[in-house]
Amino acid sequence: MWTMASGMVFILWSVKVVKPAVLWVSRRKQKGEVVGELSASVILVGVMVWALLADAIGINAVSGAFVYGLMIPYGPLGVALIERVDDFVEGLLLPLFFAICGLRSNLYSVSNVWAAVALAMVALLSAAAKVAACMSVGYLYDMPLNDRFAMGLLMSTKGVIEMVILKIGRDMEVLSEQAYSILVVMSVVVTIAVGPLLKLATTSNRGQASYQRRTIMWPDPNSELRMLVCVHNTRNIPSMLGLLEACCPTKRSPVFVFALHLVELTGRASAMLVVHDTTGSASSSDPQQLHKVPLGRSRHMIQALESYAQRAAGVTIQPLTAVSSYSTMHVDVCGVAEDNCVSLIVLPFHKQPTVDGDMQVINPAIHSLNQSVLANAPCSVAILVDHGLSGPSRMAVAQHAVHHVAVLFFGGPDDREALALASRMAEHPAVSLTVFRFIPGDDSATLPSMRRYGSNYSDEVLTLEEDEENEEQLDEAYITEFRLKHVSDETVVYTEKVSNNAEETVAVIRSMEGIHDLYVVGKGGGSSSPLTEGLTEWCECPELGPIGDMLASNDFNANASVLVVQQGMQEHEMAAGMVEESPRKPR
Repeated sequence: MWTMASGMVFILWSVKVVKPAVLWVSRRKQKGEVVGELSASVILVGVMVWALLADAIGINAVSGAFVYGLMIPYGPLGVALIERVDDFVEGLLLPLFFAICGLRSNLYSVSNVWAAVALAMVALLSAAAKVAACMSVGYLYDMPLNDRFAMGLLMSTKGVIEMVILKIGRDMEVLSEQAYSILVVMSVVVTIAVGPLLKLATTSNRGQASYQRRTIMWPDPNSELRMLVCVHNTRNIPSMLGLLEACCPTKRSPVFVFALHLVELTGRASAMLVVHDTTGSASSSDPQQLHKVPLGRSRHMIQALESYAQRAAGVTIQPLTAVSSYSTMHVDVCGVAEDNCVSLIVLPFHKQPTVDGDMQVINPAIHSLNQSVLANAPCSVAILVDHGLSGPSRMAVAQHAVHHVAVLFFGGPDDREALALASRMAEHPAVSLTVFRFIPGDDSATLPSMRRYGSNYSDEVLTLEEDEENEEQLDEAYITEFRLKHVSDETVVYTEKVSNNAEETVAVIRSMEGIHDLYVVGKGGGSSSPLTEGLTEWCECPELGPIGDMLASNDFNANASVLVVQQGMQEHEMAAGMVEESPRKPR
């Protein structure tokens, strides 16, 4: 009774006296004052004092220190204290504590084998019960089987708290030396086993994510479009907002945008992902390093994004900041896209226009980043080459078309994805759309494989022909669907251009200079077509494809922006549903 009464008084004293004092120090820190050495030392000495008091009244010393820690508020004061003691605690005291716990265990004390087996089975069954409970609850919330199993494994890990409990039990002689030794060993065994089992449970490729909509091509055009817009500096904001407005977000067909500010890792800060809220505050998985990250530019970008979201209907924006090195930044981009079920990632080009109209490289590392994202993205990716794309304010007040968008369609999944995005843009009253479909003429070499193999067809060549025929059917079906959708829209024009070789294709494209504000093309459009044969060899930026590279070059009209689209994981099953089975057409 004495221990219980003393413990209650001890906790009340901590809450009513200590916590207000600590909050007062914390408020001084929030007003900009630095926590001095004296204040920090007094607070840290309090840990020892509370441990001593707890031990004196019959409570374990660790419990007293834990109660004192609960009085420290989460915020600048807590971060400042952690900075002072983190290296000392995690680098010296914690390893020593684990070593002492291990040295106190004596396996030679295990004399009763059957009792040891029974105790080990209890430890294993308790871990299995946690896994079963997590899998049951996860099933009720439709979680994937691998995620449910992984959560149960993580709940079964043993850490410092378990070791503290075992140490207290041994000190109070609640646990015998034999029971203590077996439980310590089982904690180590279970924790070691979690790593390989967790890796086995999560071996599924991140590209095989649980969400279905990876592309813009989707049977329900009015479903929410989730986009991940990446920016490096404030110059990327107007063009990205202009592109977002051109996608015609409405309450009926909303757009959810994850605006990711990419910041290069510098100094002693560690890589992290910062989530911003509407109040201007930021949170991260590593709050200790949060104050080391330069978030000033991120706040300016957030203000611009939130200002647009307040004016626009059907737009929701979630600002994020990713701090990492450029060599691993694509992992953050792809991870955010997959975790948030994104359908389209929009990246800024690594070049920006100068005053005289030429394109200047801003950072060569951005070039490698874009290529890495294209190679690893779980969804569709678009690279925006900005040449002064109109901002959202001009489009919002326009009564007629101020954006003249052109789609250069050669065929293939990337071109169909580009046409799907342009079809959404065509819904905007300030956008006029022209689709140029390039068709091989009578003199074009439609089968390059014939020139190589002659009449001796191998199985590989026949497979390539079948794939080509399937792609042609998908192209034809989607073009037909697009034309039927916009048959009564006067701002949408469809035209076909006949070309026999790459020279004629280039001549047709050059005849469009100065007419359009934005070109939307597929990255792989025309890459294997005789209409562009030879252009790939002259590509300065392969990530744009042959057509996109030509449109983005300094030789082309510098007043037109270019959006190069690459389709994500190709959903041929979905697309094939638009094509009815038909007999193979003779070549």
